[in-house]
Amino acid sequence: MMELCEADLEETFARSGGPGGQNVNKVSTAVTLRHLPSGLSVTVQDSRSQATNRKLARERLRELIERKKREQHAAARGEREKARRRASPRPRALKKRILESKRRRSKLKHLRRNADD
Repeated sequence: MMELCEADLEETFARSGGPGGQNVNKVSTAVTLRHLPSGLSVTVQDSRSQATNRKLARERLRELIERKKREQHAAARGEREKARRRASPRPRALKKRILESKRRRSKLKHLRRNADD
């Protein structure tokens, strides 16, 4: 699991909504955590406690960053595979089969033509 560098984080607090009574109405318990290098951010207002929300925000941000990294790696791998498949020639037998099927289709269409063409 990767560790977040505190210098890369921007933390803001706001008042939460929902249940929690006077505490949530008066205390800024909602935490928005932004990872500056990636621009990703999460907002947590699950708990009445600001400390708990800060801890949850860090966990969720870490998970989000890791998921985005995995998605980028998968996309890059997919692009490499796509380029590899595009670059490699078709096997001779497959090419022969494809051409044969095209010839058959052409003959069938030719038979459908009008006699006066």
